This record gives sequence, structure tokens and C-alpha cells, in this order.
Amino acid sequence: MVDRTVLAHQLFTGISRQHLAFLVAELAGPWQAVVEGRRHAARGGARRRAAGAGARHRLVFVDRLVATLIHLRHDLPHSVLALLFDVDRSTVTRAVGEIRGLLAERGCAVPDRPGLRLRTLADVFAYAQAEGIKLRLDAAEIHTRRPAAGRGRRRAFVSGKKKQNTMKATVIADSQGRTLWSDALRPGRMHDATAARDEGIAVCFQHFPDVKVLLGDGYLGLRRDRPGQAVTPPRKPNKIALPHVRAAREEARHRHSSKRITVEHALADHKRWNRLTRWTHRRDVLPATYRAIAGLVSDRTANACP
Repeated sequence: MVDRTVLAHQLFTGISRQHLAFLVAELAGPWQAVVEGRRHAARGGARRRAAGAGARHRLVFVDRLVATLIHLRHDLPHSVLALLFDVDRSTVTRAVGEIRGLLAERGCAVPDRPGLRLRTLADVFAYAQAEGIKLRLDAAEIHTRRPAAGRGRRRAFVSGKKKQNTMKATVIADSQGRTLWSDALRPGRMHDATAARDEGIAVCFQHFPDVKVLLGDGYLGLRRDRPGQAVTPPRKPNKIALPHVRAAREEARHRHSSKRITVEHALADHKRWNRLTRWTHRRDVLPATYRAIAGLVSDRTANACP
């Protein structure tokens, strides 16, 4: 067994010790509530012995959190983590599932507001309108395994852009490249604008008319529906355009790209966690994993978690 204080180092978890301490303080209560709820359901009623009696956890909450962070950061198999923490593999699997769900429910941090979290698209639009922030939105695709032969909707995951099986994540960031929101992932074949519409972006545009979102060329349909709010770059100049028209159009596209590049930086921060470089596990677990990592990356925007 490796020294567990060494495993809690930033090189293994991807976050600082101060950040880890804040996570422990934030998630210990909800985790204990989940454990007591599961025990209550198993025994069919209230506990009959005093608190603290009975078997002890071989993997305490802090170790469960550290094991989950190492798994997300370096994509270590559960069997390897079980060897490092001297427990059974099933214990690590159960711990990762519990902590991953708690991390996914946290939402994203807000700059200079340590106690405020954004969990829905409506929260992001309300925050942007209150603070006068111009949002940046883009989608990223994560390679997944090809579904087994005979499975329904097998072609739904084949991306027209990547020509591979992928799932698509939509992310919103601010002008500093700080993650503000990530959605429930969609099959890779779905269009970027369709994925945003499925999350309710049209309703958010309607209820928050002062919010502007910088988008790429894949969201021209949103610009047609909400002109002035959904801002996309100008169309590329055609081959017969005059030189000065071509130069002006290219300059406008460059300025738009320079403003929107921050969301690309946010997506790059997510991909630094090896769990998202290529997904080789069950697809139904990927959305919670992505939201958990996006929340951890966004914590750096809070002053309490440098």
C-alpha cells in the first residue's frame, strides 16, 4: 500500500491540497446522507444501534475522494487503485460511482463568487444578464467505443465531422476561458445547433433578451432565429469577391474568432483530464463524468480554490 498522503498530492489528483480540503468539507455531508439513505433502505427502517457502531469503512471518505480524482485525472483502472489503497476492486468501483455522482451535481463555479454554482442553462443566462457578460458557446466531441452489432441507434453516434463514434458535449465559457456550464452529452451524429436547442437555449434567449452568445459557423440556424443575441462570424467571402470586400470579411471573421477562442481554451482544460481523451467505458456514465470534470476545472475561478 502506498502512503495515502502521497496519493493526495496535486500530481496525482490534479488539484491543490487547498482545493481538496474544500471538496472534503463540501461533499462529506452529502456523501454521508447517501450512505445513511442506502442503509436505511437495506434494513427497512431506522438504525437500532448507536451511531458509530458496526463495521468500519476500509476506505474512508477522503480516500474515496482521492481515488476518484486520480481515476478522473489519469484514467487508472479500478484494480490498480484497489492495489494502491489496499482494498478490493469492488470497493473502489462503488466509491468512484458515489463520488462521481456528487461531483457531477455540484455545477460550475462563478468567478469571484465562491458560494454560487451554476447548474442549468437558465442559471448561466440569468448570471450573464445580471453581470453583463457575453457568453461563448461551443461543442466538443469525445471518441467512444463503437456500439455492439445489432444495437439500436447504432449510427446515431457516428460523427459526420470525425467519421468516428463520438459523443458531443456543449460548453459555455466567459471571456477569460472559465467554464460556466456543460450539458448532458448527446450522440455525435447530432448537429451542434440541435444539441443546443435540446438543452433549451431558445427559451433562454426569449427570457433573457439582453444576453449575447458568441458562436461558430455551426450555429447559423440560431443566428437566424435570434438575430442580435446569437452572434456568429460573417460568411466566408466567395471567389469572385472584390479584394477589399474579401479583406474586410476576413478581418471581421478574425476578430470574432479572437473573441470566441476562450471557449476553445476551456475545452482544452477539460481534455487535460485523461478520462476524456478517449472513452472506452459505458456511454451512460460519460455525461456525469464530464460534468464532474467541468465542475472541478471551473473551481479555479473561485478565489477560495487557486
